[in-house]
Amino acid sequence: MFSAIIGSLSSSSYPNTWADGHHIDQRSPQDHGLLGPRLSNGQTPWHCRVSNDQEGSVLSWALFIDESGQDQRQSPYEVLAGIAIEDRALWRLIRELSDAQEEIFGLRLFEAYGSEAKAQKLLKKKVFTHAAQMPPFPPDQRRTLACEILQDGTAVSRDRLTALAQAKLAYVERALDLSQKAGARAFASIVPQAAPRPAGGMLRKDYAYLFERFFYFLNGFDEDPMGYVVFDELDKSASHILLNQVAEYFLKTKKGQTRSRLIIPEPFFVHSDLTTMVQVADLIAYILSWGVRLKGMNAPHRAELDALSRKVMRLRFTQHTPGGYTNYGFKIINDLRAAAHK
Repeated sequence: MFSAIIGSLSSSSYPNTWADGHHIDQRSPQDHGLLGPRLSNGQTPWHCRVSNDQEGSVLSWALFIDESGQDQRQSPYEVLAGIAIEDRALWRLIRELSDAQEEIFGLRLFEAYGSEAKAQKLLKKKVFTHAAQMPPFPPDQRRTLACEILQDGTAVSRDRLTALAQAKLAYVERALDLSQKAGARAFASIVPQAAPRPAGGMLRKDYAYLFERFFYFLNGFDEDPMGYVVFDELDKSASHILLNQVAEYFLKTKKGQTRSRLIIPEPFFVHSDLTTMVQVADLIAYILSWGVRLKGMNAPHRAELDALSRKVMRLRFTQHTPGGYTNYGFKIINDLRAAAHK
């Protein structure tokens, strides 16, 4: 339900009132940020600005999470990445990313691929090879050629392959730039492929770390905004397992209980092919796995990703505490077998 809503929002779909009778400010999403429609139970999947008899606004941050390297062990690192965006900036960013796809490719990526345009399709080595085999095309010509091959996969030519590859790289660069401009912040747990793994039961350490740093981020605001978590949907059984593990963490451990003060303990699961921001999290996870190299990350990296890696690093959450410590949004985790989160 939630995934379909995100994938099909339009300014004409907003209801006039909340379930409790509060009136929604009817300014456009571009002027106002994200105003979400009601779900079937009368609730909303995010906080919105609402007007009753008082002035003011209710703000929240969404953390969209995806992973890279879990399905295919040839990746140097498993990465669980999240990108946080404030509610009032979310809809504008989604629209800007959608407009960027149409401007660069001539159509939306899900129209071309019929599913999520994974980072692996956009950033694999062959894309860089094809992009460099001819000089850069002017944007209008690049869009025309890229659109032709996306609409007809049999219309293969050197020009079209080159233009499509250049368009893919241009879009990834634009997506990261737009996310930074919108004030988004990135978080990630980076796990070597050889890291010991838990047998099951408790929430994995990489998830707990992501929640910890998201909490630090939210706690840095005077207003104490709430946060909610949006996962790429797994198969039904895997989603239920993760949901139960998240609930156990937030409701039955001391650290989780503390963090539930600012993070809603029940996550949303969405189809990533319909959720633009989960796709951005996927890009960040892939670039971290193959391109970014922090201290302690000794696996070879792909140098052609260096420019994009710098953009990802600019999105990283960094917090300087009054006590002189620095909290970073990216963390290398060498052992996933977490002790009890007490």
